Amino acid sequence: MQSKLNEFQPHCLSLLRIVTALVLFSYGTQKILHFPAAESVPAIGSLSWIAGMLELILGFCVLIGFKTRPAAFVLSGLMACAYFIGHFPRGFYPAQNGGVASILFCFVFLYLFVAGGGPFSVDRAMKNKQAA
Repeated sequence: MQSKLNEFQPHCLSLLRIVTALVLFSYGTQKILHFPAAESVPAIGSLSWIAGMLELILGFCVLIGFKTRPAAFVLSGLMACAYFIGHFPRGFYPAQNGGVASILFCFVFLYLFVAGGGPFSVDRAMKNKQAA
């Protein structure tokens, strides 16, 4: 059973990368592209707008698996900053201060920084092309 599950591990890594990046990317599209429509839009150049640009651009990079490790490293730091700037001042416990998503994003992106993009990524395709 264990060896059968281990066969799926690389594929699940790619799936984790894709789903996580897609969710974060949607925050960027909302802040920068105004889709889906939001109640408020950050002012250009504001901290929230810069975060939205990182979510949009680096989120897309992680989504397709291009330069996954450096993009995931920056996004992990972004989510740590988001937690400590936007959530931690409201209280200690993430369930009460609304910071659960930021913490989860932070550590998933930290894992992707270490693990890479997995088999279904542009990084892997480029590596395979160079090896051939």
